[in-house]
Amino acid sequence: MTIHEIRTKYLKFFEERGHVVIPSASLLPENDPTTLFTGSGMQPMVPYLLGEAHPQGVRLADSQKCFRSQDIEEVGDNRHTTFFEMLGNWSLGDYFKEEQIPWMFEFLTQTIGLDPQNLYVTVFRGNAQISKDEEAVGIWKKVFSDVGIEALDVDFSERDGMQGGRIFYYDETKNWWSRSGTPDKMPVGEPGGPDSEMFWDFGMDLGIHERSEFKDLPCHVNCDCGRFLEIGNNVFMEYKKTEDGFERLPQKNVDFGGGLIRIAAALNGNPDIFAVDAFQTAKEALESLSSASYESSPEITRSMRVILDHVCAATFLIGDDVFPSNKDQGYFVRRLIRRAVRFGKKLGIDTAFVSEIGSLYIREYQKDYVHLKQKEDRILEELAREEEKFSKTLLKGEREFEKMFSQKGKISGEDAFILYSTYGFPIELSEEMAEEQGQHVDRTIFMEEFRKHQDLSRSGSTQKFAGGLADHSDATVKLHTATHMLHQALRTVLGEHVEQKGSNITSDRLRFDFSHAEKMTQEQIQAVEDLVNQQIEKDLLVHFEMLSLEQAKERGAIGLFEDKYSELGDQIKVYFIGDEATGGSYSKEVCGGPHVEHTGILGHFKISKEESASSGVRRIKAVLE
Repeated sequence: MTIHEIRTKYLKFFEERGHVVIPSASLLPENDPTTLFTGSGMQPMVPYLLGEAHPQGVRLADSQKCFRSQDIEEVGDNRHTTFFEMLGNWSLGDYFKEEQIPWMFEFLTQTIGLDPQNLYVTVFRGNAQISKDEEAVGIWKKVFSDVGIEALDVDFSERDGMQGGRIFYYDETKNWWSRSGTPDKMPVGEPGGPDSEMFWDFGMDLGIHERSEFKDLPCHVNCDCGRFLEIGNNVFMEYKKTEDGFERLPQKNVDFGGGLIRIAAALNGNPDIFAVDAFQTAKEALESLSSASYESSPEITRSMRVILDHVCAATFLIGDDVFPSNKDQGYFVRRLIRRAVRFGKKLGIDTAFVSEIGSLYIREYQKDYVHLKQKEDRILEELAREEEKFSKTLLKGEREFEKMFSQKGKISGEDAFILYSTYGFPIELSEEMAEEQGQHVDRTIFMEEFRKHQDLSRSGSTQKFAGGLADHSDATVKLHTATHMLHQALRTVLGEHVEQKGSNITSDRLRFDFSHAEKMTQEQIQAVEDLVNQQIEKDLLVHFEMLSLEQAKERGAIGLFEDKYSELGDQIKVYFIGDEATGGSYSKEVCGGPHVEHTGILGHFKISKEESASSGVRRIKAVLE
């Protein structure tokens, strides 16, 4: 069964149970400055989990594109990718555990045919504030019993391993879910809750545990040996962090997330997720380009896995208008492509290949992600351009290496880091070239320098993305409303080609990325400022209406994405600044909110900076004084 067949069956399964199928959100988070990328299925749903009404109702299902930049270094084993699709179903204050657990069991064992004998689950052990999830255990026991399996529940102990159990109690480090991790790390206002994870057992016969570095320890479902693979997580999100601990949300929510490729791997009975169909044509192309078999050696296998994941991720990111650059999201696209090129050289590929592999992924996914085909020329152009740039970078790095070596007779760990940070020259190449000269690079020193750099980057990122719409503070809500007014002012001054390409709003300032090829003149910047301030002075009414896509278009709303709102019957939220009945609206834009009720309270709007964000995209930073 292909991943596309599994995706279709999943969405149909929940559609038949009263769910509205919604499209995937962008990999660029909308109005969420706490993170650079959409890294989980629940991320776009946070406002609705907190109680805001979703325009499509209380039962929803989707397949959400996700990218996790923190997993880049993990890619190369048989189960990590940076890009993945998360199958999701949502209950926003409607059904709960009694429906969710049997439905998931039915989908996995009957709809797609996984053997229940190979399914294991974990549940929340409880803590000082929230009790043990015995309710979920009781439901799991019943569904297993209905297919003739006695499911023993045990309190997990790493020392004792499986203990003959099928249902395992773990603590909050494993069976609690929020965007921030464990309860102690959650900021005030963040939703979360206990979860119940589902694991697929590839079986003892493959000898996976016995061949792993963990062979001397008891195996268990969360063991890192790879015998067990998590294929889905039922999150029972009913709590919100407060200053004093936790309080219950206004509604009980279900947030299910299941890795599409991982489910396909379970169906294949193969623990290598790169053996699923979605990677097949790209893998064959790499084998042809390198004249090497995927399984010919562990090093070749690892190199091909890195390329397979990274090019796929870069293709989808560029498809969502994230272009290679040295900052923010673009940095990660650049890093993905450059790592793919480097591992291509390890395979002996001396010709340009990244765009060729990217085109295969576009062909693979174009039916379900139409925008990839629509943007194919731009995607392939960006992939090819970045590969060419990096090839030149490698030549510069090699020259600098030779210069350093001729001056010092060696390459220190600090030198290797300078080559890496300044020229993008990989540490592995510094090591290889040093070994050819009979020298050794001190990787420990290199890593110390690298960690210092990471700590500085994290500090900057934390400061840059702190606060924002997630806290719904007055200052942030005001700036969010001003962003809509800025968007319209840009379209008035520069032209209707201007479209939002991303935003980041904290309580101190707004940042707005938009499509425009040229640097704005000072006169244009002043004209935009003046337009926004004129609307503030008019003290315009701000309100929203629920409209269909067709109605929103007829009313002149902007921010409409055809791949996101494909059905004319879908109800979407459109915010109006200004009253159409008394002189017309200044701004009409699709948005989830929140906003102020009238513009007069915003203060004075001031643009503090206008700069390039990436190719064809400009960036404005502004404040309210």
